[in-house]
Amino acid sequence: MFLWIRALPGSPAEALLGERASAESVAQIRDQYGLDDPLYEQYWRYLQTIGSGDLGTSIASRRPITEEILDRFPATMELALGAMLFATLLGLPLGFLAAKRYGRPLDHASLFVSLIGVSIPIFFLAIILKWVFAVELGWLPSVGRQDVLIETEHPTNFYVLDGIITRDWNAAWDAVKHLILPAIALGSIPLAIIARITRASVLDVQNEDYVRTARAKGISSRAVDSRHVLRNAMLPISTIVGLQIGLLLSGAILTESVFAFPGIGTWLQTAIENRDYPVIQGGVLFVAIIVVVVNLCVDLSYGLLNPRIRLAGR
Repeated sequence: MFLWIRALPGSPAEALLGERASAESVAQIRDQYGLDDPLYEQYWRYLQTIGSGDLGTSIASRRPITEEILDRFPATMELALGAMLFATLLGLPLGFLAAKRYGRPLDHASLFVSLIGVSIPIFFLAIILKWVFAVELGWLPSVGRQDVLIETEHPTNFYVLDGIITRDWNAAWDAVKHLILPAIALGSIPLAIIARITRASVLDVQNEDYVRTARAKGISSRAVDSRHVLRNAMLPISTIVGLQIGLLLSGAILTESVFAFPGIGTWLQTAIENRDYPVIQGGVLFVAIIVVVVNLCVDLSYGLLNPRIRLAGR
């Protein structure tokens, strides 16, 4: 990341001062931030900065990057959780029902829908949703996290949670309405992937010997599906859900741009346009840590989903 952003054309000096900036002004900015120093010296300073727990200071806003992350990350986290909730609540039942009706019209329809979901670009679907439900029908808001006329406290900066904590139900519902369209757009690809993986996993599990044995014992179909089929099929599904977190955080850049959603995505987009090196480095490092932590939690969840994994490790 350090080398990649410095290989891009331009620098923070040109981005801050504009095209008509004098050579003396550009040279002053470059000298102020050490941009003319050798790359190894810049990299060593960067390692010293993050080694002390400090992600640096934004060149454009002059604010500490940790403060900007605390302001922006709750919005992206709300959006990612909403998108994953949408994808999981629809993808799991769709994939399960498709597997139980293998080769029937519902199965073919689920494959077609999942193929469309994977194929449509996020930004295109976001624009279509915005035009239909916000512009034409006027059912949902099209930009922002909350109506500008709503005045409420934000102790955690998670707007839905803040509305619940302060018991301002109008603010909480308004925040939910602002989340619906971006969450659907962002969750479309994970929905398709989860549905396809669920279908394939359930098809594999329901042909196992222990499933046939359970059915032969006279156990009800609902009990067999819940205790034996779905629980064992959840291992690959949970892996895919964890991997989708990275996709959600990267796709948030496009989704937040279309819906003017003030999260990490729009923050990083602006930083790239301004060549704000500390913000890009700190933001990408923070997102990478989040992805690693989430995947670690997914690995730890295997023992809860399948006790045999816990026993095998002893």
